[in-house]
Amino acid sequence: MTRHDLLGRSAHQMTYAGDLTFLRRIRTREVRGADIVISRPPFDVATTFRPGARFGPQAIRAASVQLAELSSRAFPFDIDPFATLAVADWGDCYLDPGHPQQAVDRIVSHARSILSQAGMMLTLGGDHFVTYPLLRAHAEKFGPLALIHFDAHVDTWPDDGERIDHGSMFLRAKREGLIDVEHSVQIGIRSFSEQDEGFTILDAPWIHEHGARAALARVLDVVADRKAYLTFDIDCLDPAFAPGTGTPVPGGLSTAQALAILRGLGSVDIIGMDVVEVSPAYDHAEITALAAATIAHDFICMQALKQRSRPT
Repeated sequence: MTRHDLLGRSAHQMTYAGDLTFLRRIRTREVRGADIVISRPPFDVATTFRPGARFGPQAIRAASVQLAELSSRAFPFDIDPFATLAVADWGDCYLDPGHPQQAVDRIVSHARSILSQAGMMLTLGGDHFVTYPLLRAHAEKFGPLALIHFDAHVDTWPDDGERIDHGSMFLRAKREGLIDVEHSVQIGIRSFSEQDEGFTILDAPWIHEHGARAALARVLDVVADRKAYLTFDIDCLDPAFAPGTGTPVPGGLSTAQALAILRGLGSVDIIGMDVVEVSPAYDHAEITALAAATIAHDFICMQALKQRSRPT
């Protein structure tokens, strides 16, 4: 049953001061009955180029304050998502930096605990490797998942089953049966791989040529009625829109293109989401963190619309 104390919003706070949680949600680890729990694993040991994504969750939190102020009539949805959804901010998943090899088990255990009490997780990373243990926990509950993967990179390069690497974990997830690649799609790709590993790939040039509407139609066709996990690597966006990331690649999607695709996924049975790879040391005027916060905010609004449309 939805927890009523997690509905609505706290007393008005100045955008430049006050409690720093994502969208000003209540910070609590008592999350039973929450519709969505926001969680943050600040991990970047798996990065292969520029580090710093461990600071991404803090930056996304800070960038969300104006969205929180405006979300009583969230654009373009024209709803207050927190009138419908009980959303809590769990805080950071503790990861011992001296023992990075423990990160998988810690994140799996963390996610398993939340999923046993709440409806859905929204995770703010961290580098993209954190999606692998999140997929393990979600697949335990829901079975093999369609993966909706926004990224510049395929992240299916060779993996030995033990690597801590943000560029190979989806090959491992495929081999472990965590994802159903026949119904999985990669969006915005601008990197080469010897094998597509069965994923449908909508690379960035294809989207620029055919448009966001065509990309959305293809995603809906591929995923169909499967339960899906949505992962958004911020480097899917062109560096003009997201410079603050570890492995930027020119030629990517604009924020507007990405949001158009994302906002069209309301009919998909998405059971969890993450936004990853924000590295604020390379950001300018917080535009990368703001893009990530907006993507997460809009996902919450999509779930609120879905909740409102269900029969009472």
